[in-house]
Amino acid sequence: MQHVEATARYSVYYGEGRDSYDVAGRVAHESIFNVTDGNYRCPSSQQGYSPFTTWTRGLAWAILGFAEELEFLGSLPAESLEAVGGRAKILGLCQRAVQVTAEFYLANTASDGIPYWDTGAPGLAALGEWRQRAADPFNRHEPVDSSAAAIACQWLVRCGSWLRAAGEKDGERFLDAGLGVLSRLLDEPYLNTSEAHQGLLLHSVYHRPNGWDAVPPGRTVPCGESSLWGDYHIREAALYLQRVIRREPYLTFWGPA
Repeated sequence: MQHVEATARYSVYYGEGRDSYDVAGRVAHESIFNVTDGNYRCPSSQQGYSPFTTWTRGLAWAILGFAEELEFLGSLPAESLEAVGGRAKILGLCQRAVQVTAEFYLANTASDGIPYWDTGAPGLAALGEWRQRAADPFNRHEPVDSSAAAIACQWLVRCGSWLRAAGEKDGERFLDAGLGVLSRLLDEPYLNTSEAHQGLLLHSVYHRPNGWDAVPPGRTVPCGESSLWGDYHIREAALYLQRVIRREPYLTFWGPA
């Protein structure tokens, strides 16, 4: 719970003026603390464009975690959460974080729900109104990150289902958005259909700032490759949805739900 609370406090922005770039729903890849006295110093990032922009895979991973914590903590007896402030406080903290970041994700991805690798990547300016049209993994300015979308569609579906069951108005919207993203990923050009390629999910990005992603001949940005985490999460998302459709218990990190 200390880790959950620290992440919600220091890695998630709520539009409350904590710094000059405090946009509700943005997240920091890393948080730096003074090792002597423990005081918070600043946000940081290694795989994102900057500490004050949002690396979209970090956004997706953080909020999938909060969605899974909602499921997990909601399954525990109320008395087991009394020592950490009670069920209402803890669920409220996770729900606040997951809702504000979900809104940011939906507002800062392309219209088909596939994000570019960082919301502040400088080449996005050359793409014009990129939020208003489907993502283009073959553009000449900035790569998309399909792995971020695979992670994000899970938390949109999980969180949407949780909120709908709790009677929250955003539940249906998040659920529909998650299903839309997953449907897009399970089709070309994202789903690999070539037997010559070993990956499942194409157009994933690993470390754009360090230049560790393959750029095909004739291209200017990485595209066409898969990653371990992209392939893992598209499988997990598909298996999760398959079990929900069949009305079977779906898998969670603590066992069958």
